[in-house]
Amino acid sequence: MEQIETRQKKIQQAELKPEELKLEGRNAVLEAIRSGTQIDRLFLLRGCADGPIQSIVREAKKREITVQFVDKMRLNNLSETGKHQGAIAVAAAYSYASVEDMLQAAREKGESPFLILLDGIEDPHNLGAVIRTANLAGAHGVIIPKRRAVGLTASVAKASAGAISYTPVARVTNLTAEMKRLKEQGLWFVCADMSGALMYDLDLKGPIGLVIGGEGGGVSDLVRKNCDFTASVPMRGNINSLNASVAAGVLAYEIVRQRMV
Repeated sequence: MEQIETRQKKIQQAELKPEELKLEGRNAVLEAIRSGTQIDRLFLLRGCADGPIQSIVREAKKREITVQFVDKMRLNNLSETGKHQGAIAVAAAYSYASVEDMLQAAREKGESPFLILLDGIEDPHNLGAVIRTANLAGAHGVIIPKRRAVGLTASVAKASAGAISYTPVARVTNLTAEMKRLKEQGLWFVCADMSGALMYDLDLKGPIGLVIGGEGGGVSDLVRKNCDFTASVPMRGNINSLNASVAAGVLAYEIVRQRMV
């Protein structure tokens, strides 16, 4: 029996091309369809007719996306996260945006650029959560490095709850070099660091890049040296650090608050 299941899993995995992106979870799949993401294949749990699944079916019909109703074992075999919630979409290869796309989006909206830069985030759930926060906070994009950092995976898409379909993500070779280039275009940078000034005491308006460090060592020395300010989040508990995505959310919304004043 175990050999049969192993063989079935290999067959299912062979159905997916390595350049394709799997979107797992009801929110991620629904928002991808609504945003116009090209969906090559859509797998839904056979016999499931609750509200979220029916919403996916309706949106798929509008866009003439073929739905395949399959059993739970098939979904489990296709799943990379183990949390598919009865819905998996196979999208065309995800195209990273360019940083210029983000700046252009800000210009078209008549807004000062607001970018979030991640220095060595390796946890896909943190990256997904930051993309979700970036979307809700009105950031124009997220910039990640190509090396020593997680890219756009199925787990990231799931953790973003669909925001990956709306928020551009750029991948750059050298984060410091990109920051220097953006400084020439008027952006300034603030990084999260517990030794920095209290975030409420800083002027976070205008064209800004918020830099968040990795889960282990935080912002690297070289990146920190190229930031204009460091900002700390007030702490009142017994430990002295926040999860990277939580820190990003707290600081992003301080930027939002100051822009609303």
